[in-house]
Amino acid sequence: MMLYSTAPEAAKRFVTFINASPTPFHAIQNAAIRLEEAGFRKVRETDDWEKDLEPRGKYYFTRNQSSLLAFTIPPNWKPGVGVSIVATHVDSPNLRVRPVSKKSNIGYLQVGVETYGGGIWHSWFDRDLSLAGRVVVTKQDGSFQSKLVKVDRPLLRIPTLAIHLDRDVNSSFKFNQETEFVPIVGLIDNQLNAETKNSGNSSASSIQDNHHPALLSVLASELSVAPEEIHDFELHLYDTQPSVLGGINNEFIFSPRLDNMFSSFCAVEAIANHAERSSFGVLEGNVNCIALFNHEEIGSVSTTGAESSLIPSLLLRLSPTPALHSQSVARSFLVSADMGHAVHPNYASKHEENHRPLINGGMVIKTNAKQKYASDAIGTFLFKKLVERKGGKVQEFEVRNDISCGSTVGPMLSKIGLRTVDVGNAMLSMHSIRETGGSQDVQHAIDAFSSLFEGFTELDKALLVE
Repeated sequence: MMLYSTAPEAAKRFVTFINASPTPFHAIQNAAIRLEEAGFRKVRETDDWEKDLEPRGKYYFTRNQSSLLAFTIPPNWKPGVGVSIVATHVDSPNLRVRPVSKKSNIGYLQVGVETYGGGIWHSWFDRDLSLAGRVVVTKQDGSFQSKLVKVDRPLLRIPTLAIHLDRDVNSSFKFNQETEFVPIVGLIDNQLNAETKNSGNSSASSIQDNHHPALLSVLASELSVAPEEIHDFELHLYDTQPSVLGGINNEFIFSPRLDNMFSSFCAVEAIANHAERSSFGVLEGNVNCIALFNHEEIGSVSTTGAESSLIPSLLLRLSPTPALHSQSVARSFLVSADMGHAVHPNYASKHEENHRPLINGGMVIKTNAKQKYASDAIGTFLFKKLVERKGGKVQEFEVRNDISCGSTVGPMLSKIGLRTVDVGNAMLSMHSIRETGGSQDVQHAIDAFSSLFEGFTELDKALLVE
């Protein structure tokens, strides 16, 4: 980190976080570690934890290793109190290993993959790729456990075709995602690719015949188990080139998965910092909460996505009667935080001329008249005042009329009845394997979310909306 001596401290911490979080599973694990350092206690959805809530308490729970809710209880808490929420997502477009991945062709071992989300897939060619995710293994006592794995060396590559064999590549690079987008993992070798002893006689829970033995051996070595003790997995491909700070003054972050590990890290930092401050035990107002969801890139419809029961369940458990639940929803406010599009110096015409956010220019408020973003005048006013409390600035983003608008978790969560604003930070190359964000914007987001946790209730009392 010597090269980063002048870089913002928050940006340096973020780089460390994202390099340790190649998948949603790792991001949730690392978020939980940070929360526990700040004094948060893990609860489980299967327990009656709402009976044991205490004023000034700090709690979190996870679901399926890939989503997380953390919340703090104010000293004056009682059912019916509102909830101030920062909602993000931890998934990003990537490639995922198929349930039966064993492929080979003309001397090469290959791994079958499926695309996830709307990636800029050409950016995945000629990258040093590896594998990370979760694996179900047998424990020494005969029980089973889902363990995380991250292979820290290049294993796979998707080679481009040489220009001598494709003279039009620089004018029209096109490829078939099924047949011309298959990673290579090695060369066929009788010893490396020998059939396992149980081949052809596998049990229903065995995956030994579905994947190259050499690949299973790598996973087994990483997890200190035998290959036959691996029963299933969810493996993601990731770029082994680490996230770094760059630019003449380290003003940029060059990184994978900025969308949306950036907002997720900042949400975790904000609520952890809030819970560690001396003022935490005396600040009254709403329950403060962060929600880190999975599957936003494919529509959020899952048990761990924003359309799941995660936030509705929390609201109901905190305020269990219909009247108290309705009061809590009416007093709540949700900040949907997802990355936004910075104006591109080579493609400035792609932005509406008065809505051109800049990297490191402060928080971006995202608006869409068709409600692809949930922001309205009330939500944007509240958020601007919260940012103002910390001396920050905001930028506005709205798409051109001739370009379709993306969306995020805000609109679907607003259906609960929560007042909602959609915000983010400006970045370039969204959904590329290497994206570009701003090193100063990390602190900008932490400050904005911290202001929500510290000042929303007082601000809300000063606003009259019939």
